[in-house]
Amino acid sequence: MERFALVGADIFDGEIRRSAHALVIAGERIAVLVPEGKLPAGIDRVELGGGLLAPGFIDIQVNGGGGVLFNDAPTVDGIAAICAAHARFGSTALLPTVITDRPDVTFAAIAAATRAVDAGVRGCLGVHVEGPFLSQARKGAHDPSLIRSMTEEDLQALLATTVRPLLLTVAPESVTAARIGRLTAAGIHVSLGHTEADFDTANAAFAAGAGGVTHLFNAMSQFGHRTPGLVGATLANGDVWCGIIADGHHVHPAAIALALRAKTGPGRLMAITDAMPTVGVDDDVFHLGGRRVERRDGRLTLEDGTLAGSDLSMIGAVRYLADTVGVDLDEALRMASLYPAQYLGVDADRGRLADGFRADIVHLDDARDVAGVWIGGVFVG
Repeated sequence: MERFALVGADIFDGEIRRSAHALVIAGERIAVLVPEGKLPAGIDRVELGGGLLAPGFIDIQVNGGGGVLFNDAPTVDGIAAICAAHARFGSTALLPTVITDRPDVTFAAIAAATRAVDAGVRGCLGVHVEGPFLSQARKGAHDPSLIRSMTEEDLQALLATTVRPLLLTVAPESVTAARIGRLTAAGIHVSLGHTEADFDTANAAFAAGAGGVTHLFNAMSQFGHRTPGLVGATLANGDVWCGIIADGHHVHPAAIALALRAKTGPGRLMAITDAMPTVGVDDDVFHLGGRRVERRDGRLTLEDGTLAGSDLSMIGAVRYLADTVGVDLDEALRMASLYPAQYLGVDADRGRLADGFRADIVHLDDARDVAGVWIGGVFVG
């Protein structure tokens, strides 16, 4: 088993920072976090020359990257290309996300994710299915002709899946509380999104088992002083976790800051990208279900101006949270690693740099650029 030590950088272990310490890696795992002076004699040392080691980022919503859209390439190779593109920006684990499409595409994507996880494709943690069980009123960039209510046949097909984590975004208008309960009982994470659900309806879905909210503020009923909507229900419910797209286009920084202060715990806000194929490539145009999407000034839109995912990377989200929103950098790093690990229930070996945890690590230089990434102890760039 290959054994080496990462030295010469501060270490943020997911809770606190340590100086003059080293991470000893043995195979896929962190063997021990120790003071540099206590490293075993003769161990291979990787000298980092400053910066910060942090837990690898975990992105629960990734539609594409590296020129690949998961809906167009619901295959193991498509997943591998998306994961490789995002690894360059610090994402050591992600959920490839298939958005509203025909059933054959949706289940091909789930099958591909199952095979990718079984094959050990670096970076593939599971799968996120966003739609088609959404609300027409809050469709966003989803194809309205394919949005529909969940049937018993749909439910049985989802219950028959084996890949976990499986995250499913639904609207309560299209999926009953009873079906939400059956999905969550099978270990599927149900998240509310693309919905006009009011405060009471949202809380009923949470009581049935939905534990998440997809891209807070975007494509959902908003907060009002008499009608708190899904936004209000999310912030008031401590059992609910939610992703947020911190790119400067989807949510105003003041709204992010207010949500952070208002969120009842232990549920937290998590950084997500909602990334599209443009991440990691120079191409400014792609097609989403036959509709043209263009990147301009970091913003992705359909021809009618509707936002269509993002051009965001996880390190970009971390920097935006820290530099623009004013979140402490350590907390921004938790939003990108520890909190999504806790939400998905994989925090027993992800989201921290600690003895026995997976060696999923990002090295940030002093400018907070990604200087190196290890996935399962393997240097990937």
